[in-house]
Order: sequence, then structure tokens, then C-alpha cells
Amino acid sequence: MKFGILKDIKVGEYRVICTPAEVASIVNAGHTVYAQKDCGKSAGFSNEAYVKAGAVILDTAEEIWEKCDFLAKVKEIEPSEYDYLREGQMIYCCIHPAGHPEEVDAILKSKCIAITAEDSHRHGSPNSEAAGKQGALFGLESMLTINGGKGKFVGGLAGAPRMNVLIMGGGIVGQGALSVLYALGANVTVMDINIGLLRSLGSKYNNKINTMYCTKETIASVLPKTDMVLNCVKWPKQRKDFLIDCEMLKTMEHGSVLVDISNDDPGAIESSHETHHDNPRYVVNGVVHYCVSNIPGAVAHSTSVALAADTLPMLLNILNNGLVEACVSNGFIRRSLTAYKGYLTHEETSGIQGKPWIRPEDILGIADRKLDLAPPATTTRSDNFIILK
Repeated sequence: MKFGILKDIKVGEYRVICTPAEVASIVNAGHTVYAQKDCGKSAGFSNEAYVKAGAVILDTAEEIWEKCDFLAKVKEIEPSEYDYLREGQMIYCCIHPAGHPEEVDAILKSKCIAITAEDSHRHGSPNSEAAGKQGALFGLESMLTINGGKGKFVGGLAGAPRMNVLIMGGGIVGQGALSVLYALGANVTVMDINIGLLRSLGSKYNNKINTMYCTKETIASVLPKTDMVLNCVKWPKQRKDFLIDCEMLKTMEHGSVLVDISNDDPGAIESSHETHHDNPRYVVNGVVHYCVSNIPGAVAHSTSVALAADTLPMLLNILNNGLVEACVSNGFIRRSLTAYKGYLTHEETSGIQGKPWIRPEDILGIADRKLDLAPPATTTRSDNFIILK
């Protein structure tokens, strides 16, 4: 199969989906790899390294789209790329389809086969770990007086107390942030709706962190004494309420920091809107907001290496066995299938956008086979089914 590595073009994105190490594995499996010129340059991987691994370098994205049966990149399909999509061609990237109706429309119109990367990771995305850890560091940077913060040092100084930090959400993102902030000496409170998870985290950290059940009321109770909040909650897109509204921010001291790592739209934070690395902060009701949507892009080398390693088995499964067999053997690939030749196959997108959908196992004709199981990617359900005749 002809496999293509695209250079990401989203503003502030520097990662690459495959490093030369993965190229070598794919080539050794008998496939042809085309890499767009400079696709890995910003992450520290030269064109020469890709050639040495066995890739063919092509100058333009247009050439990659035209030549390849299966393409991959890190972030969403940008509007400038919509016209490149074609029937039957496979594309793997972080589509975030439920929140991007125009992108979904373009995918469906083209009749391509689209796989949303963020739903495909069996053990959680390396991007999530990177977002939590690096997001914590960006929060500390935002706390600096020179960046508008109140100027508190995370672990305190002799005679000066350490920072009080609230982490909302104890999943992979929240745990990444916790590991950094705890190591640096912050007084950390983790909130989640999973009591078992809170118990596990408390035990892991020898009960030297605080844990609380996450509700709007418990958040409000601690905000007046909180120096920094990190939102790591994946907020259901159909919800119209907020965990933190603008009035709640007024209870925090001026110069406090809010880092919206989840950065959903709409999300759990009323005052949050997407920013980019070149202008990452703004202030609402005295609280410094850091809301960069692709935090992992700031550590592009490490995140590219981790993401590429995690992604390689899925790519090889599809390349070696074909999409149908890959969806049989790996439920996480199956649940991440977003569109198949003009049919929407992503339940959350159907539920949020009101578009009819068909289950991947039905459109692929594998419903009666023994399938590898995977939990639903989100809590959003839809019975707005397409019925094949």
C-alpha cells in the first residue's frame, strides 16, 4: 500500500505523525512510504533521516494526496485540504468530528474513509499525558508576575507558602499535571466523579494530596483559596452548563491562573476560548487564562516520538490486513472510524450534529463476526440510524 505522511499546517502545530523509525518499520513490512518535504523538520527530524529510513520525499501536500492510498497527520483536516479528499482514500488524524461539522461535511461529500485518531488509543493518547504535564508547566509560567500572575512560587520559599492548585479531572491529562505539580511541591487537590479513581490516586501519593468529588458546588467552595486551576475534564459537547462560570472567577484573587487543557468548545469553563502559542493568555475577572488548544505541540520532538510509537501498531494493522480486518481485530480502530465512503460512522458526531449514522460493523459487514471489544469513546448516544436497503 502507498502510505503518505503529511506536514501539519495548523497554526502552532509542530508535531509529525511518524518519525523515521516508524517509516523503517512500515517499509520493512512491504509498503511504500511518501513523506512530504520538511514534515518532521520542526520536531527535529530531517528529510535525510526519512530518506535513510526508506521514504520517498515529495515536495508538496498535493503530491502526497494524489499518490497515496492511506495518509496520516496529527491534527484536523484544514479547509484548504478539503478539495484533496477523494473517494475511497483513507485518512488518519485527530479529526475531532463532533465539534467540526464543516470538516465532517467535507469528509462525507468526498466519500473518503476517515479515522479519528483521538478515539483510537487503547491505553490513552500520549498527547493527553503531554498536555497534562506541559500544561502544568505553562500554568506555572502564567503565574509569574511578568506574565500577569500573582507571582507565587509553586513549592513555596522559606517563610512563603506553596501554591494551592486544583486539578479538575483525574484521567490521563489530570494525572500528568498532578505528577509534575506534586513533584514541584504544590498543595494539590484533585476532583473527579470517580470515587474509585480518587481513592487510587490518594493511595498512590500516600494521601499527601487532597481529593474531592467534582461538582460545581465543591469547586466554588475551594476557588477563593486556589491559586491555579487546571481543567482536565472532557466535557460532554451536548451540555450547555459550566463547571466554572464567569461569576465564580470573581471569588479568586487577582492574578490567579486558569489553564484550560481540555479546551473543548463548548467546554466546562464559560470564560474559555481557544488561543495559540504566539498569544496564549488573556484575563477575565482578574484571572489569567491560558487556553492554548494544542499544548503538546510545544514539545514537538518528545510528543512526536511518543505518539508515533503508540500509533505504529494501528497503522501497520490497517496497512498489512486492510481496514475491515483491522476493525475486526482492534475495537479501538473500529470505534474511531468516522466516515466510510459517504456514510457517517461516528456515534458522538451523530448525537451532537443530528446527522444519521451507521455502526462501523454494519457498514463493513462484520457484525456477525467475533469482534475485539472496546468501550464507547464518549457518553453521547444516538439512535438516528441509517438503514441499509
